[in-house]
Amino acid sequence: MIDPDTRTPRERYRTQVREEIKQHAWTQIAAAGASALSVNAIAKQMGMSGPALYRYFANRDELITELVKDAYRSLADTFRTRAEAGADLGDLAHALRGWALEDPQRYFLVYGTPVPGYQAPEDTTRITSEIMAVLLDACAAEQLPDTPPSPLDPHLAEHRAWAGPHPAPPSALRRALTFWTRLHGELSLELAGHFTGMGFDPAHLYAAETEALTGR
Repeated sequence: MIDPDTRTPRERYRTQVREEIKQHAWTQIAAAGASALSVNAIAKQMGMSGPALYRYFANRDELITELVKDAYRSLADTFRTRAEAGADLGDLAHALRGWALEDPQRYFLVYGTPVPGYQAPEDTTRITSEIMAVLLDACAAEQLPDTPPSPLDPHLAEHRAWAGPHPAPPSALRRALTFWTRLHGELSLELAGHFTGMGFDPAHLYAAETEALTGR
């Protein structure tokens, strides 16, 4: 049963305008990157004044924060849906690539070069923690009992703030970090066009990296 929308017409209109502003922002980012985002230009495109638009987003950074949260939420929901369907590490790897290819500018906003002068607020880490928790669950579930220790394990045991309260052992932390950094490295190069003209299919490289990381 769908819950009735109890918002007032004014609240519904405000939500609609905020969504339209974000769509214009994504169009700008796709054309010139997040650093070129202009609230005044969006206002002009929507036929309103700059001060009028600031009633919906106080400044550029607040707008970027909403876009960042939307991007992380999209990936978190993708991972959670796959996990609930029984996804393993290989499935998550393919889900990550699919999500990245679906909207490269969304990917670069959160995993590319930081926007000059912008600092994401602390509450965005809650969403990123959801993403990492799914990955850590998969790494811990697939951890082999005879996995050899690494010199990195003691360091990760003492520096695990990025993993939040997840109880994964150091070996699973190491595997998650290796998975995350290697696949993001390949994706970043692919989406930035650095493989263009090299004569190979990036999908095959990504599949090989995934196989090397998962063992299958």
